[in-house]
Amino acid sequence: MVRRPNDPEHSRFASLVLLLVSLFSCLLVYAVVSTLLNPTVNPQDSSFESLESVAGIDFGEKKGECCRGIENLELWGAAVKWGSDFKFNSSVECCQACKAMCSGNDGPCLCDTWVFCGNKEACGSRFGECWLKKQKDTLSPDRQEAGQTVSWTSGIVFGKGEGIVEMETEYGTLHIKLFPDCAPYSVTYILELLTLRHCAGCQIYRAESRGQSWDSQGNHIKDAPYGPPFALIQGILEAQGTPFKKIPMEACPTIRSGSVAWIGSGPEFFISLANHEEWKNSYTVFGSVLSEDMEIAEKIAQLPTKSDVWNNINVSVLQRPIPFVMRRMKKSLGDLNTNMKSE
Repeated sequence: MVRRPNDPEHSRFASLVLLLVSLFSCLLVYAVVSTLLNPTVNPQDSSFESLESVAGIDFGEKKGECCRGIENLELWGAAVKWGSDFKFNSSVECCQACKAMCSGNDGPCLCDTWVFCGNKEACGSRFGECWLKKQKDTLSPDRQEAGQTVSWTSGIVFGKGEGIVEMETEYGTLHIKLFPDCAPYSVTYILELLTLRHCAGCQIYRAESRGQSWDSQGNHIKDAPYGPPFALIQGILEAQGTPFKKIPMEACPTIRSGSVAWIGSGPEFFISLANHEEWKNSYTVFGSVLSEDMEIAEKIAQLPTKSDVWNNINVSVLQRPIPFVMRRMKKSLGDLNTNMKSE
């Protein structure tokens, strides 16, 4: 992680170092500084917020599992379990009940939406109600109500072969499996982009190969440096003319080859070409490129670049940025392998 060129680098860094020295041992200071030397930031946005304060947060989720929803939101849909007769003590249990109906390999999920009433004061006798529902279109879930007065928390679940969107470039189409159970706010934003007729301004502008530091499987080679190059392609996911609202920090698993993650609160993002354990749990991962499409990302990483320096870090910027469009998947891809490994 590094800051952007026009951040007040010296004063902020000095304050950080003083704080770290006072709180941690020299060994931990060294580890944190090493983490800061990993550049996945965009120099174009001066409002970048440092991720140091949230790196390594324990979100209380089991390894490999997420069950997150959006508060103050009620999603509609045909009920497959009536909440009046189906109650739990937490939204996680409600989410897990929906997932249990979405674990087969033979077609769409029986449940793809869960709605939970978890505020005892606001819900009253309806506290604990867990409504399991089915959407007509999982990429365009039906909203009933949203806002501070809504006492419900809602989430969606994508089964195998579902929740896949296309990032269409001139070099090929990257299919990305979205993770609404780990990053519901991020996925909601992506689904909103799908409703636009354009994605003017969406582009990839930085590309760096694995170099001599990671093997073809994305594993770090022993004793090799951690970059540069840093094994990623980076861009911006924001349509011009459409206001962007910062996305809150969500689940931050270890970055794997194929991980699609925000830089800070977005709209800058990156697709990793390698496994980056050294970046710790610092970035919201909202999707993963299907393994069979990674060769397209690798191709982009080999395009002509020019050198630049961001906060004293050498980076490679594409000589010609690559525009892309976000689209709904044209047809079902069935049970496809995604190379996402949550930790």
